[in-house]
Amino acid sequence: MYIKYDSIPNQHKLFLDYINDFPAVQSFYKKDFRKTYNYIKTFEELSSHNRPFFGEVITDIKKQYTAYRYSKQTELNINSLKSPKTLAVVTGQQLGIFGGPLYTFYKIITAIKLANELKLKFEGYNFVPFFWLEADDHDFEEVNYFNIIDKENNLKKVEYLDGFTGSNRGNVGNVAFNNELNTMLNELKNSIRPTEFSDIVADNIVSFYKPGVTFKEAFKKLLFNFFDEYGLIIFDPQTPAIKKCLKPIFMKELDDYREHSLIAVETSANLEEEYHAQIKIKPVNLFLNEDDGRYLLEPDEDNFKLKNKRKKYTKDEIFQVLNKQPERFSPNVLLRPICQDYLLPTAFYIAGAR
Repeated sequence: MYIKYDSIPNQHKLFLDYINDFPAVQSFYKKDFRKTYNYIKTFEELSSHNRPFFGEVITDIKKQYTAYRYSKQTELNINSLKSPKTLAVVTGQQLGIFGGPLYTFYKIITAIKLANELKLKFEGYNFVPFFWLEADDHDFEEVNYFNIIDKENNLKKVEYLDGFTGSNRGNVGNVAFNNELNTMLNELKNSIRPTEFSDIVADNIVSFYKPGVTFKEAFKKLLFNFFDEYGLIIFDPQTPAIKKCLKPIFMKELDDYREHSLIAVETSANLEEEYHAQIKIKPVNLFLNEDDGRYLLEPDEDNFKLKNKRKKYTKDEIFQVLNKQPERFSPNVLLRPICQDYLLPTAFYIAGAR
């Protein structure tokens, strides 16, 4: 089936041109996905790229799965990462409650199907689907609700409110549900039209989402339940071992943020001439966890400060923290894809239309 995206309402012009008129946007992208004759060259580049830390990444992935009885296909996919000929088809999403937006599942299905298709087309290479758990994000209001069609066929927002009154709750992935979750679950059950599947779906959700369980734990178990048999590797970039691997990226951002910011500002300005800004430019693309909150780092003359907090670090002090506690740092939306492609041999990324 061919989807004609320009017939779907509210599609961004940038996305439509990327799909239908790539020459119009080629200055913003290194590669054109339509040019399949260039795939092998890209695969060769990825396979020959030196990742001296990748053994540590594989070890940590296995550690992340120690509490799970995972499928043979997932085991094969994890073990296959040892080969330089194994490449990743990556997608990811914020930890939306009960799975979040439906396109989260569409993206995962696309990654799985694309990985299988590539295996058949490109002999000698292996492709495995990855899901990047975006658990560092602190935008609670973006993940604490979902919309449903209720019994009266109206669109209804069902929201989890935990009573938190502070200004910064920290990384959403580490936030544990309290008993207010049961209020949300009851509202969901009472709002949806009873079907032959509604009780099964509700019971399934309740088995993962419980008071005391974190957003990340529940989200991962939900995805594992649906997609483990297809070999999806659910990747948690929050672990200390992974953050240690990312230290060179974080160091470079702290050292060269002025240069990076200028490039981002220029690119964003060029985009806005014809399309729309993709992000709000920040001087530094890193957050630091401090006192149970997640704070954006900002330059302050030759030092760094935490946004909305009376806390400053000299350059030497911030590098000392990075060397000793890299797990306290996390990338913003601009730096995250760089971290992803630094860690993983990413052949394809399945994104949302933006």
